[in-house]
Amino acid sequence: MSGRGPGGTAGGPPSRPEQFGPTLRRLLSRLTSEPRLVLGVVGLAVVGVGLSVVGPRLLGHATDIVFDGYLASRLPAGTSLAEAVAGLRESGQPRVAEMVASAGVRPGQGIDFGALGAVLALVLVVYVSSSALMWLQGRTTTLVVQRTVAGLRTDCERKLARLPLSYLDKRSHGDILSRVTNDVDNVAQSLQQTMSQLLTSLLTVVGVLVMMVLISPLLALVALVTVPVAGILTAVIAKRSQPHFVQQWKATGELNGHVEETFTGHDLVTVFGRRAESAERFARHNDDLYDSAFRAQFVSGIIQPTMMFVSNLAYVVVAVVGALRVGSGAITVGEVQAFVQYSRQFSQPLTQLASMVNLLQSGVASAERVFAFLDSEEEVPDPVDAVRPDRVRGRVEFRDVSFSYDPDEPLIEHLDLVVEPGQTVAIVGPTGAGKTTLTNLVLRFYDVDAGSITLDGVDVQAMDRDALRATFGVVLQDTWLFGGTIGENIAYGAESATHEQVCAAAEAASVDHLVRTLPDGYDTIVDEEGGVLSAGQRQLLTIARAFLADPAVLVLDEATSSVDTRTEALVQEAMGRLRRGRTSFVVAHRLSTIRDADVIVVMEDGHIVEQGTHDDLLAAGGAYQRLYAAQFSGALV
Repeated sequence: MSGRGPGGTAGGPPSRPEQFGPTLRRLLSRLTSEPRLVLGVVGLAVVGVGLSVVGPRLLGHATDIVFDGYLASRLPAGTSLAEAVAGLRESGQPRVAEMVASAGVRPGQGIDFGALGAVLALVLVVYVSSSALMWLQGRTTTLVVQRTVAGLRTDCERKLARLPLSYLDKRSHGDILSRVTNDVDNVAQSLQQTMSQLLTSLLTVVGVLVMMVLISPLLALVALVTVPVAGILTAVIAKRSQPHFVQQWKATGELNGHVEETFTGHDLVTVFGRRAESAERFARHNDDLYDSAFRAQFVSGIIQPTMMFVSNLAYVVVAVVGALRVGSGAITVGEVQAFVQYSRQFSQPLTQLASMVNLLQSGVASAERVFAFLDSEEEVPDPVDAVRPDRVRGRVEFRDVSFSYDPDEPLIEHLDLVVEPGQTVAIVGPTGAGKTTLTNLVLRFYDVDAGSITLDGVDVQAMDRDALRATFGVVLQDTWLFGGTIGENIAYGAESATHEQVCAAAEAASVDHLVRTLPDGYDTIVDEEGGVLSAGQRQLLTIARAFLADPAVLVLDEATSSVDTRTEALVQEAMGRLRRGRTSFVVAHRLSTIRDADVIVVMEDGHIVEQGTHDDLLAAGGAYQRLYAAQFSGALV
């Protein structure tokens, strides 16, 4: 509609790493749109993690039962604990004596297998229950994430419907598609892989820390020394990798924009021999994406091995100090075993948290691009008390209208024009004169900067856009078909159209005979490119679609530009029948197609310089006569 589209700027996201925090908080706030499910996730995680944290302590108790039974079996039966401890000390085994004294064993009594079986059964129940709860928590998390992302996609779809045409004109279509598809999918993947794990890891760290303190505050202090070291290292590495993730998804959008433009303009790229240049541009974009993705993944990938080194170092220190504490009788073997398990459990979630930083950063970078799209300025909302004419007759009036795409470059200034109901108004002039802009203003694809446009006396800005556009039928120079049958493409102009009405519209557009010659007739499948149809045949289908809509006002923007001379004559005859009783705006470069127009408006530099009938304007010898002479004398030469 404006010709200013795919070639616009990519509109990349802000690359400042300080956007990470606000974007993450905004993303998490969207998850709370399902409060009951979120509370369910948290509750299941708390109980499930709590049970898994209790497990090692129970296993430590089982170890104590076995160890105590072993020690008791090595002591002489019939003696008291005090006598056994004194005997060990006298025999030069003070450390063993301390262990026996702290364990409180009964000399001569072996392993209590009944108590051991009860503890192991309890451990089995605890771990099975924990696994079941964590499975249920994972399923609920998936439900929350998918509903959140579904809502995000819905918001993107609604946003597209509310964006002004100027936004789409100034940005790469490929980048916009990348934001609402690739970036949203990446947000979904990141949330799915990190949300549940982050929650369980944090709860595990807290629960394990509590158990470690209860077992041995000294060993807990040793284990905690590694936490600030790991946190500082993770923060430093994450800060360096975040800008690379932002650049990665920006490069992805630019690459998609180039691919989309090259694909849609493949014929032109081939005809003008620009395939090599297109390949070079693709290679540059691809290299940029490779470099940014490599840096992002490499830098963030350093976090996990760093955390593993720190956790292994802590594991060794805990094992050594724990062995010394057992030897002194301060804690039991089972408690050391449980603490060693807890130390591994404590470091594992920290390592997992570190390994998920790259996923989280990538997801937040994509979310930042999606939110930037959702925050884009929208078109002026329709008035709450929108009005419309009681009966649309088709009288259109421009009153002192001024408009420009760029405030520094005025286009239309103080334009006045009255189109009476049923009139056919042809708009002609050189390229860039403002012909298509005029029709865009009538349809409110753009709003005027000054003045007003009225439909049957009602200002179009006081009308609901959908109601306004429902009174118009539009056929553009660029044909648009969607994947489906020919019949469905024609019926797009009217939801409740019958097959007979579709055929009648096709016949009025002189395309019915062509369709019936196809093997499947109106059930022939076409795609966005038209399939087996030529450019002129695709144009005829779009004209038939407008015929079926039966509008009060027609807008034909170079509607016959892709039609051959013979078909043009048939279409002109059909359009003549269709225009009876309807207001029609015809934007044309072929002056032969608008000779029978009621009024011909000649535009130059955004101003109407002449208007009148074909014969009157030729006789006036002005701008129209020069255009006419240039067009037809040029053809003769």
